[in-house]
Amino acid sequence: MSKKIFYLLFFIFLSSFGYANQKTLSIEKNRVVWDYAGSLPAQKGFDKNIGTAGLLQGVIGEYIVVGGGANFPEVLEKGGKKVTHKDLYLLKDVNGQLKTVEQIQLDYPIAYGASVSVKEENAIYYLGGSPDSEHMRDVLKVTVKNGKLKTEVYAKLPLGFENGVAQYKDGKIYYGVGKIENSEGKNVNSNKFYVFDIKTKETKELAQFPGEARQQTVGQILNNKFYVFSGGSNVSYVDGYAYNFKTNTWEKAVDVVVDNQKILLLGANSIKIANDKMLVIGGFNYDLWNEANDKLSNLKDEELKNYKANYFGAEPSWYNWNRKILVFDATKNTWKSIGEVPFDAPCGAALLIMNNSIYSINGEIKPGVRTERMYKAYIISK
Repeated sequence: MSKKIFYLLFFIFLSSFGYANQKTLSIEKNRVVWDYAGSLPAQKGFDKNIGTAGLLQGVIGEYIVVGGGANFPEVLEKGGKKVTHKDLYLLKDVNGQLKTVEQIQLDYPIAYGASVSVKEENAIYYLGGSPDSEHMRDVLKVTVKNGKLKTEVYAKLPLGFENGVAQYKDGKIYYGVGKIENSEGKNVNSNKFYVFDIKTKETKELAQFPGEARQQTVGQILNNKFYVFSGGSNVSYVDGYAYNFKTNTWEKAVDVVVDNQKILLLGANSIKIANDKMLVIGGFNYDLWNEANDKLSNLKDEELKNYKANYFGAEPSWYNWNRKILVFDATKNTWKSIGEVPFDAPCGAALLIMNNSIYSINGEIKPGVRTERMYKAYIISK
């Protein structure tokens, strides 16, 4: 194991730790240590990897798969343009470092689609998430055979999709509450919710999410309900709702409030750690995001130029993005913090769980700036 550069100690009042159908590991009163786990190789055609946000992500057997994503090779203050990438990486944990086993390129760039790992198929399904109009409805299937990545366009969605939630249950992928294609062919904030049948490749619209149309929500299936929280449009939200599969209805869940503070999960990511619990890392600052969204939309000329220079030129800590490690308990309908990540709060990062370890890969650490770093959290018995 490499020398640890970050340490985090906290007590966790969870009964178990794991994800769907995986043997759980009790971590109550254990020590959690975050360690630097390496960086991804440069995308083909680039000198170095400066990190991406909005990655394809998933676990297939002993491998982690990440790829695509978007970044700004030239910083926003200098008018940098967003670049979406094609590279897909097959990673393996070797003594705590994520080593690249294979790097390939897809036929088209992807970012901000929804990734769903299906354990019984040893596959990842990636819904939408391409800036190319001809691919924004694609369902991409990723598998691994003999240590090599295989990809195929498995199906087509009826409408383009990005920046939403998706989870797997009983042969079907439930997705929505993100940006969905409208009648003009543009992806716009939506509260629509769908189910995609993997076997038949058919999509059916379900009851709409009851909150306002939005994107970048966070969600997991807990206690046999699909919980969806937060997100944003021209303003941000902290409300949450649960979808009942049996009745095709939604019910209100508790807002994302911890210690009387609203916590915005726009840009955050989640993993399932028990049948009734999800863990969340990341999220923009509730008040600052609303203020910036307003000013960047309404200021003009020199005033806008000055605001942009100050806003985009600040250090990551100034933005006060969420560093709290949050846990939602569906049985108790409660949120709580169990500590903080000891690195810059990431938004749009890949967040994965494999073999009782958590991995945080890349992500945005301030507006327009990504990190190339990958981290691993070890659960160490006292």
